[in-house]
Amino acid sequence: MKLLIVSGAALVGGVLLLLAIAALIGSRLPVGHVASRSIFLHRSNTEIYGLLRDFGASPSWRADVTRVDLLGQPAGKLNFREHGKQGDITYELAEDVPGQRIVTRIIDQNLGYSGSWTTELTPENGGTKVTVTENGEVTNVLFRFMSRYIFGHTATIEGYLQSLAAHFGESPAQYSER
Repeated sequence: MKLLIVSGAALVGGVLLLLAIAALIGSRLPVGHVASRSIFLHRSNTEIYGLLRDFGASPSWRADVTRVDLLGQPAGKLNFREHGKQGDITYELAEDVPGQRIVTRIIDQNLGYSGSWTTELTPENGGTKVTVTENGEVTNVLFRFMSRYIFGHTATIEGYLQSLAAHFGESPAQYSER
C-alpha cells in the first residue's frame, strides 16, 4: 500500500513539474503571432468567396464545425458563433470585400486566445490563390506553449484549407508560408 501511495505521489509530482515547465516556457514566448498558409484552387475567386462568406453553411464543408448561429449585426457588423471541436467561438465580420477579402475577428474575451483571420482571394493562372493569415494572441501560458510546440500556429488554418479544397474535390498538395 505504501508503494502505491509513493508511486501515485511521484506521478502527480511529475505531472505538476511538467506543467510548471510548460507554463514557464509558455510565459517566455511572445503573446502575439502571425501565421499564414496558402493554397491554389482551380475555381474562381467569386465561387470560393460565395462559399466562405456563407457562414451558416460552414458545417456542410468544414469537419471542425457542427453548427453556426447567425447573431445579427450589433454595431453594424455581422456576428456569428461557431460550435465545434474547439468549443463555441463568437466572431464578427470585421471586413468584407466581395470576391477578394474576408476578415473575421474573435469577439469572445474568455478563451485564452484571440485574434483575427484575413482570407485573401487572388485570381491566378485560371484559378484562385487562397491565403489565410492569422493575427493571434494567446494569453494562456499553457495554451501558448501547446500552440507553439505541440500543434503549431498553423494547424487550424491547414485544417480549414484542407476542408475547403476537399469541398471542391481538390487536394492541397502543399501549403506555403508568407
